Amino acid sequence: MSRQPKAVALISGGLDSMLAAQVVKDQGVHVEGINFFTGFCVEGHTHAIRQKDKDKPKRNNALWSAEQVGIKLHIVDISQEYVGVVTNPKHGYGQNLNPCLDCKSFMVAKAREWMEENGFDFIITGEVVGQRPKSQRRDTFPVIADESGAGDLLLRPLCAQRFEPTLPEREGWVDREQLYDFSGRSRKPQMALAAQYGIEEYSQPAGGCCFLTDENFSRKLADLWEARGSKEYDLDDIMLLKMGRHIRPAPNYKLIIAREDGENRFMGGYRKRFHTVRDLDNPGPLALVQGEPSAGDLETAARITARYGKGRSAEQVRAEITPPGGEPYVAEVAPMPPAQIAEEWHV
Repeated sequence: MSRQPKAVALISGGLDSMLAAQVVKDQGVHVEGINFFTGFCVEGHTHAIRQKDKDKPKRNNALWSAEQVGIKLHIVDISQEYVGVVTNPKHGYGQNLNPCLDCKSFMVAKAREWMEENGFDFIITGEVVGQRPKSQRRDTFPVIADESGAGDLLLRPLCAQRFEPTLPEREGWVDREQLYDFSGRSRKPQMALAAQYGIEEYSQPAGGCCFLTDENFSRKLADLWEARGSKEYDLDDIMLLKMGRHIRPAPNYKLIIAREDGENRFMGGYRKRFHTVRDLDNPGPLALVQGEPSAGDLETAARITARYGKGRSAEQVRAEITPPGGEPYVAEVAPMPPAQIAEEWHV
């Protein structure tokens, strides 16, 4: 190849993808990054909303990582296409509702499309064999390469020496001897390589960069699907599943009760979509009521909501109940004692 080879690197915001891009860039390859927005990333939205996270850096780790490596980053919204990956994964789920193998194949396929459309030559990922039980195994690596259509244009610089040479290696676009043979779950080799590059700050995802790997989140998503009778969701659903206490006293309705002022403000933006409940007499949370609640259900919702406010010990409170986009009305209710909020109601 007479011209400079060009590679697109999948950048998650974690250490591995940052190192993979750096290793290849250091060999004279023109590298640009790509990051896919699915709606399920742990960082970002919730940190900006919740007061408890106010001391955490309000940054997009993928953008920050690309800046450290000195490469351009393309952020691509695949959230609509990604629905099918989450709801009907060919290879099933991991420990929770994480379709990791289907997810990786899908993202590499989208990177391949981008590569072809933009005149790039190969794809880089930060995968390390043996690091993830669902998708980063010796037997799953060929599945990702085949199902994505990337074939041997897919280079994994951090563990390349453990596999047969890929096309970029055979063509001399990269020097195989300057790639690595990392394996297993230990992060020590990556941390040592980061130190060689002078990289001192990086995120520590430890498998937790996606909400679908989280047991609590997956349980709430499964409950949503069961209540609807079908596997479907939109981005508003995902945002609301990330916050608040979720309590389902009956199959036909569910409460989402804010845990702090940041969530109160954010959830207030859904007043036109759901019933809302709040205590007029005492500081406390806003609650959204999803589903088809009856008048009696809304009174129960008001009693539960009052339990989590400053008026929890009062005999009666005035609860403001507002229908979606309608006029509020006031109901006097007794805050529900904790013992009456059944354990099985908590989603």
